[in-house]
Amino acid sequence: MGVVFRKTPKGLEEIQHRQGGLNPRIRRLLILVDGQRSVEELRAMVVMDDLSHALGLLEEEGHIEVAGMLQEDGSLGQASDPLPPVHSFRELPPTPATGELERARHFMINTLKTFCGPHVHVSLMHDIFDAPSHAKIREYFGPWYRAIMETRQGGRRADELRVELLTVI
Repeated sequence: MGVVFRKTPKGLEEIQHRQGGLNPRIRRLLILVDGQRSVEELRAMVVMDDLSHALGLLEEEGHIEVAGMLQEDGSLGQASDPLPPVHSFRELPPTPATGELERARHFMINTLKTFCGPHVHVSLMHDIFDAPSHAKIREYFGPWYRAIMETRQGGRRADELRVELLTVI
């Protein structure tokens, strides 16, 4: 048994027009997602240490969705429990601490500078810096995570960084 993903209309559109800005590794993975292969079958086809995160990124951005669970007999059944998304944002208190928002801003900007360089993703850093609320900064989680994942060192530490950031946003 294993989880099976399929492309959404947005994913099919990305395959045809390449307008989503996916890096070649993630795009290759999107192409392989076909609604029949399980995650384990995909793992055997691609060389990616961060396959679950890459699939989570594609799911978060709306390129793929869970089609079901591959059964013992090879048929596709319904997923019994919905899978949690990779980002799993916490529920915010009615009045979130402003210090947390500031920590999230600094963490995101500093990790971008450290792993991508100070002159790469400058517009994303500006957007993060100008985010007035937790809700707004959460919109930049996907682009931040994708930028980190695109680097060799960031890809190795992405899970650790993601978990740390999710404690404050």
